[in-house]
Amino acid sequence: MQVDFGRYEALVVERDGPVLRVWFDRPDQLNAINPAVHGELETIFSDIDRDDATRVAVVGGRGRAFSAGGDLDWLVALNQDPAASYCSIQADRRIQRSLLHLEKPLLARVQGPAVGLGCSIALYADFVIATPEAIFADPHVSVGLVAGDGGALLWPQLIGFMRARRYLLTGEQITGAVAAELGLITDTAPADELDAVVDSWVDKLLRQPQEALRWTKVSINAGLLTVAAAVLDTSAGYENVTQLSAAHAEKLAAMRRTTSG
Repeated sequence: MQVDFGRYEALVVERDGPVLRVWFDRPDQLNAINPAVHGELETIFSDIDRDDATRVAVVGGRGRAFSAGGDLDWLVALNQDPAASYCSIQADRRIQRSLLHLEKPLLARVQGPAVGLGCSIALYADFVIATPEAIFADPHVSVGLVAGDGGALLWPQLIGFMRARRYLLTGEQITGAVAAELGLITDTAPADELDAVVDSWVDKLLRQPQEALRWTKVSINAGLLTVAAAVLDTSAGYENVTQLSAAHAEKLAAMRRTTSG
């Protein structure tokens, strides 16, 4: 079937033959994820999978960032509204399920910060190409939250439990160069070569027999899905509790003072 991507407004979707490019497009906010973006993330990856014209997809961010994570105003609103918090957690699970079940290859093009949910979306990709100076971080714990949007699943599988504990339990940032050394991401490229390197990986994937490519990805993800069944339910439930907590409210207030001052 052919999907009409024209309905997407918060995300920018561009067709390049068999390649679909999806962009976060809030550059002045470092592509922070607000309710509109989050809502479109719920469906974009399922639509990519259903679209017969798409063989490879790329996700990236306009401007200086991939995505700086959750929009501060939205996080404050969720902290004050249990029903909205529950709905956001459910929506987040739909995003994660769609990424885990996406059969078509997905590449993440990362420059600047990839933080929180932005970091998780990048790490769900099959190939992550970043500038050496890019920043990867999952600071959920540092802002009073449980890492429920993929971090607790992805980091241990990619770099091992001991290293994952270091970064998830402290929120410590790492550069693209370090992420590549650890095996958290695929490759790095200087900013002026980033698009060319991403395109070279896209071309490699387009040259592969498509059924074998997609179904090998499905086979790889089968094991991840088994782990995800336990990790995501647990982390999502705890994230919902902490999303309403006083500790999270205090961290958000401190963040607001920092940004306004």
